[in-house]
Amino acid sequence: MKVTIPAPNRRLGTFEWLGLVGLGGLLLGRYVPVARIIPFWGCVLREHTGWPCLGCGLTRVADRVAHFNIPGAWEANPLGTVCALLFALAAVATVLHFLFAMPIPEVELEEREWRWIRIAFPLVLLVNYAYVVVHTRFPHLLS
Repeated sequence: MKVTIPAPNRRLGTFEWLGLVGLGGLLLGRYVPVARIIPFWGCVLREHTGWPCLGCGLTRVADRVAHFNIPGAWEANPLGTVCALLFALAAVATVLHFLFAMPIPEVELEEREWRWIRIAFPLVLLVNYAYVVVHTRFPHLLS
């Protein structure tokens, strides 16, 4: 892994775009009750089969993280909570980057590290989905 710290700047790069998306999503989750105002909002798979999809709980995660209810967000979808918190961190870093020209470190991964990520991510996704399924369909197993 190679980490470089550029000179202070206010450039808009990939990380800053992720920060802006995170800021927008968290503001939306904080101030707009999406699940209440959009009549067709919800998981179609869960409504028809009773089984959750991979993204089940992400609206609740956004709402709960935006309201600083981290335990509630974790209960809805743990991986979604981690991602929402990373988006929040990126949003804070992006605001600091634009206000104070704070440099954002640039990280370059080697092929070996990318290989581990390509192996670990599907496993983490599978464990998270297993949790969501058990939490939704068999909550008595978590007590």
